[in-house]
Amino acid sequence: MADLTISQGRTGQTTRFDLLLLGVALAGLLAAPFFFYPVFVMKMLCFALFACAFNLLLGFTGLLSFGHAAFFGGAAYFTAHAVKEWGWPPEAGILLGVAGAAVMGAVMGFFAIRRQGIYFAMVTLALAQMFFFFCLQAPFTKGEDGLQGVPRGHLFGFIDLSQSLNMYYFVMAIFLIGVFAIWRIVNSPFGMILKSIRENENRAISLGYSVQGYKLAAFILSAALSGLAGGVKALVFQFATLTDVGWQMSGEVILMTLLGGIGTMAGPIAGAALVVTLQNYLATSALPVTIVTGAIFMICVLIFRRGIVGEVQARLLRKREQRADG
Repeated sequence: MADLTISQGRTGQTTRFDLLLLGVALAGLLAAPFFFYPVFVMKMLCFALFACAFNLLLGFTGLLSFGHAAFFGGAAYFTAHAVKEWGWPPEAGILLGVAGAAVMGAVMGFFAIRRQGIYFAMVTLALAQMFFFFCLQAPFTKGEDGLQGVPRGHLFGFIDLSQSLNMYYFVMAIFLIGVFAIWRIVNSPFGMILKSIRENENRAISLGYSVQGYKLAAFILSAALSGLAGGVKALVFQFATLTDVGWQMSGEVILMTLLGGIGTMAGPIAGAALVVTLQNYLATSALPVTIVTGAIFMICVLIFRRGIVGEVQARLLRKREQRADG
C-alpha cells in the first residue's frame, strides 16, 4: 500500500512537472519571433520535427535508418513543385509532400525491414542514394540549381504567409501538431508494441505480433512525419535543393537525435536546437562548423551517454528514487 502511494505521488509530481514545462515551452514559442530572427526559429522547428520523426523509428522501434533525407528532401521537392509549378495552395502542397514521403516510406520500408542491424541501415542508405541521383537528373527538380523562388502563398486562401509572423505561427502550429501526433503514437498500444520490438524482437514474435507489419507501419509513419517537416521547410526557405536529399542530411538528423537523447520526446528537439544554433552562429565565424559540431558530439557521447535530455532525466529519476527511499 505504501509503495502504491509513493508511485501515485511520483506520477502526480511528474504530471505537474511536465505540464509546467509544456506551459513554459508554449509561452517561449509564442514569444520567440519577437526576440529572435523568425526564419532562424522556423528552421529550428522544422529540424526539430524531423528529428522527432526520426526518433520514432530509432528511439522507439530500434531501427537505425541512414536514408531519412530521402523523405525530408523528397517532400520538399513535391511541395515546392506543386506550389510553384501547379499553383497549389500551401496546405495542399504540404499534404502532397506528406503523401509522397509516405509512399516512398512504404516502398523503401518494404525492402529494408527484411534485414536487421547494420544491413537495414545500409539498405536504407543505398535506396536513399538512388533517390538522390534521381533528383539530380529528373527535370522537375531542376538538377543542381534546385527549385527556387517558391511562393509561400495564402493559407486557406486568406492568410498571407509572405508575412513573417503569419508564416512563423503556421510553422509553430505544424510543429506542435506533429510532435503531439508522435507523442500519441508512442503512448498508444501500438507504441507499446514498438517498444517491445525494440527491447526483444524474438519475444514479440513469440507473443504472436506481426513484427514485420509493425516495423513497416513505424517506418511509414516516420517517413510521413519527416515529409511534413521537409514540406514546411521548403515553404520557409522558398526553395528545395539536393542538399535536402543528400546523405549528409541523414547524418545530421542522426546527430541531432543522439545529442539530445534517443527514446525521449524532448531529446531530439534539444539536439536540433543545439545543432541549428551552432550552424547559425558559427557560419559567420572563422571556426569550421563541422569540426566544432563533431567535437561537441564527442564530448556529449563521453559525458552524456544517454544524450543531454536522456542524462538529465536519468539523474532526476535517481534523485526522486533516493528521496522516496529516504
